[in-house]
Amino acid sequence: MGIVLKQSFLNTLILFLGFSIGGINVLFLFTHFLHEDYFGLITFLLSTATIILPLLVFGMQHSVIKFYSFYTSKKEQDSFLISTIFIPLLIIIPVGLIGIYLYDVIANWISSENTLIKDYTSLIFITAIFMGYFEVFYSWTKVKFNSVFGNFIKELFARICTSFLLIAVYFKLLTNDEFIYAIVLVYGIRAFIMKLYAFYVCRPQLVFKIPMNIKEILSFSLYIIVAGSAAGVLLEIDKFMIPQMEQIAEVAYYSVGIYIASVIAIPTRAMQHITTPITAKDMNENKLADVEKLYKQTSINLLVIGGLFFLLINLNISDLYMLINKPQFTKGIWIVFIISLAKLMELALGTGNAILVNSKYYKIFFYLSLAMAISVILLNKWLIHLIGINGAALATLIVVVFYTIFKILYIKGKLNIQPFSRQTSKVITVIIVVFGLFYFWNFSFHPILNIVLKSLILVVTYVVLIKKLEISKDINSLISKYLFFKIK
Repeated sequence: MGIVLKQSFLNTLILFLGFSIGGINVLFLFTHFLHEDYFGLITFLLSTATIILPLLVFGMQHSVIKFYSFYTSKKEQDSFLISTIFIPLLIIIPVGLIGIYLYDVIANWISSENTLIKDYTSLIFITAIFMGYFEVFYSWTKVKFNSVFGNFIKELFARICTSFLLIAVYFKLLTNDEFIYAIVLVYGIRAFIMKLYAFYVCRPQLVFKIPMNIKEILSFSLYIIVAGSAAGVLLEIDKFMIPQMEQIAEVAYYSVGIYIASVIAIPTRAMQHITTPITAKDMNENKLADVEKLYKQTSINLLVIGGLFFLLINLNISDLYMLINKPQFTKGIWIVFIISLAKLMELALGTGNAILVNSKYYKIFFYLSLAMAISVILLNKWLIHLIGINGAALATLIVVVFYTIFKILYIKGKLNIQPFSRQTSKVITVIIVVFGLFYFWNFSFHPILNIVLKSLILVVTYVVLIKKLEISKDINSLISKYLFFKIK
């Protein structure tokens, strides 16, 4: 776990910084500097681009991770990497031409309930290309076990630029309209920087040769683009569907709640940058014992860390919304709780998704992702109509819980490995007990002071319990090494 913990630690620091800057953007700058409709619009555009991203790059970001370690010579590796740049063009060019021909039809359809969207429809396609190639080049560096710089560019660059752009809107240096175009340009620059760094890390020779296992690559990619799109649907379809059924400003309220809850995913996002290529390598070399060890370690470690984030967020949520000082945004309080439960369930899966994608059973990931996408669309349609934006969050929770359990059982049945132990029940018990102890305990000071005081007491209580119960050797080692007081 040495390289995993080291790079995960650095990635976690970057993610924390990124989320902090993003939190300032989402909770304060967006809510106070940009009109709610344009806040909802940019969220809609980026979410829709994320959904179509896997299709446009033909799943090459996942193919790089799976197949790079398959090649033994530098020439074969270079040939493979170069091919991952040009294969997406076989999709991008025809899709772009079709999009130009049917532009009015597409634009009228997605803007039927909110006409503001119509004039910006083309930006979805452009942004998706920028996002897609960023992920492809980022995968180049991941297979070299060099994930930190890419994570820095991914998590910090766009958010810092967004902060400056929102300040420019506040000082009337940019209009709301110009802000939208500027954000798209930022994603283009981000992709270009990642390309330069990827070529620096890998230094591939321009070998224009079709990889010898091209059929296997295309077969894998075909399944993964649908699975990836389906996964994108699960994450982003709510932000796409809400404007089709509610006013676009509702997306802004929903997005704030989602953003707060997504802090819980920081540990898994940090860890998967390095655990995914390691899992792929171990699966290619048939080291199932190592795969299982990493599976169990990541599951319990992520649950411990994610559990702390879950408690900090949900036990301080009222004071946090008081800081935002926008009453209409309090619609998102229940969204935070519901989505944070879903995120906690995803953490319990550990490296489960990486195991499925990089095993010979990877096709099941396609069917599962497709089923998840269909399920969440149907549930969204029903629940958004029934209870509004809270329904979108509830739909996500239902789908995540059901299919996460299915994945765990499937991996157990096929590979005879599973992520849980007695320690899992211990950490769940600690989370429930601490939540019950602190839920009705509130201070009556300024919201910032309330959050600081409650968080300090909560963290000490949680850390002591985790240490005493010896739930995770890795976590206990970190506590013993860095904690300023000793827990006996």
